[in-house]
Amino acid sequence: MRIAVVGGTGLAGRHVVAELTARGHRTVVVARSRGADLVTGQGLDEALASVETVVDVANVEATGRKAAEAFFATAGRHLLAAEQRAGVRHHVALSVIGVDRVGLGYYRGKLRQEQLIEAGPVPWTVLRAAQFHDFADQALALVPGPVALVPRMRSQPVAVEEVAALLADLAVGQPQGRVPEIAGPREES
Repeated sequence: MRIAVVGGTGLAGRHVVAELTARGHRTVVVARSRGADLVTGQGLDEALASVETVVDVANVEATGRKAAEAFFATAGRHLLAAEQRAGVRHHVALSVIGVDRVGLGYYRGKLRQEQLIEAGPVPWTVLRAAQFHDFADQALALVPGPVALVPRMRSQPVAVEEVAALLADLAVGQPQGRVPEIAGPREES
């Protein structure tokens, strides 16, 4: 099966590509560094030629609501339109647990992405996952300066490899709409 991984050079994307390749599927890595830009739409038609399924793990480091919503809305519209033109039969997207309950900017952007997918022209599956184990390190990297105030919060982090394996399973299956969320086995604070 020919499967495109959008954001295939990122943290989750690299693992999804490795998982699908190990299972014998032909993967197409869709990323700006490979000539496909979600924001402008350039290169998407070429990247999705002859692709049956798209796994969308594209990400943005924007934490503000306007920037996150703008990215996911623009990227989502361009990607879904290109998928429709290419005849893609299944769109699998990675989202985040709580996008419909948490008012943070990034979560609002992911919620907008889900809404576009659900209303879009391509049959879909959306997996909401807990934050990955390295989430704290990623979040701290975005904070300027030597001191960061970290709020106390509960989470149930999950291994990126586990999420990638589940996304690979979903990619080779039939569209299912929203599937059960995935989180790690232990709650942490």
